Formats: sequence, structure tokens, C-alpha cells
Amino acid sequence: MTEIEWWEYDDAAEMAQAVAGDIQFIIEAAIDARGAAVIALSGGKTPIPIYDTLSKAKLDWKRVTIVPTDERIVPLGDALSNVTMIAKTFLPKGARVMPIVPQATADYKSAGRSADALMQDLHWPLDLCLLGVGGDGHTASIFPGPDFDEALSGPKERRALGVMPEPLPPEAPVARVTLSREGIVTARALMIAVTGQAKRDVIEQSIKQGPSSPYPIGRVLADAELPVDIHWAP
Repeated sequence: MTEIEWWEYDDAAEMAQAVAGDIQFIIEAAIDARGAAVIALSGGKTPIPIYDTLSKAKLDWKRVTIVPTDERIVPLGDALSNVTMIAKTFLPKGARVMPIVPQATADYKSAGRSADALMQDLHWPLDLCLLGVGGDGHTASIFPGPDFDEALSGPKERRALGVMPEPLPPEAPVARVTLSREGIVTARALMIAVTGQAKRDVIEQSIKQGPSSPYPIGRVLADAELPVDIHWAP
């Protein structure tokens, strides 16, 4: 049974301060222990205040490598690109922000293999994986579709793969590259940050359903061995 701890806040601003502080502590501990930190950060709008707050922390940013938990297969600089959003905040601080989809391609499977090869060159496991959750229960870019089972149950050594959501999300109707479940749950620290009652309801239901959950987040969390901190604001 996965150990889950909920952290509740009055609003998103309070949550941003708390989550940024936790991430700062994780980064500092990793640098002290191993000389560097490797973290995966989610895309979307919810974590932007967290990243803005974190970017003000006095850290040895040149020792920090950041990868996105997932990426849309679009050109760098595209409005849909997660790494572009992350890079705007952390590249000026001196962090290494690593694109996992260096160029758009029609072959999403090939893009996934390239991303996995890049991940294989990183210090592993991740020191932190920060996830978001969609209203449909997806996390990172683990969606229902033809690659769902592979994302959840593929080879343990696979850290990333290409996926084609089915149906394609209307707000971003493109193929993706995502961390695999194994890449996520082997992180030294696993955190989720979400806002809104609807997403909380989905997560709570997913956790109760366990391995039989139809929601991707439920399948990812099922039997995860490390404790999971879920940060939530209305």
C-alpha cells in the first residue's frame, strides 16, 4: 500500500511557497550528498507559481539538471512545449534545463527512444519527480491509448518513451514523450501538486481503486514503494 500524505493550503500562493521550499531542501540535500541534483518538473499552468518562487532560492544552480516529466512533440519555443516554459524560469539562474524532444518529428516512437537515451546518460534515480494530474486522471503524459500498458509496465530499465494519447487532448492534440511509471516511482522523492476539488476527487478515487484504477494516476501510484506527498489548494 502506497504511503500518501496530503498537504492542504488556503490558496495556490501558499502552496507555491511550501512546495518551492520542499524542492529547495531536496536539491540542497542532493548537492550535499552527491555533488549535483537531477529533478523532473511537470508542465502546465499549476506549477508556474511554484517555479517562480523556487527560482528565487539561493542555490548552486549550476549543479542542478532539470528535465520535464513529459513533453509534447513540438518545436522548441512552441507555446505547447513544457521544457520551453521551464527553461524561461531556470536557465537564467544557471541550471541545466535539458530538452528531451530536441526537434519535432512525426515518429513519436523514435522520439521516445531518443529521450530515453538522453535519460540514460543522467545520474539516476531522479532526486525528485514533481507530478501534476489532469482532470481526466492523466499524469506526466501517461494517457489511455495504444502505449498505456507500455508506459506502465514496460522494461524496468526504460526511463522514457513516446506515447500517443487516445483520444488526443483538444488543448494539445499532439503525440508526447513521457517518463515511464518506473522512471517516476523510482525517484528519491515523489510529489504531486494540484489545485481544485475535481482533481482532488479524482486522485482520492484513484488511490482507493489501487491497481485496478482506470485512471493513469491510480495506476502510477499503485504499490509505489516510496511515500508520496500530495500538495493541494482549492
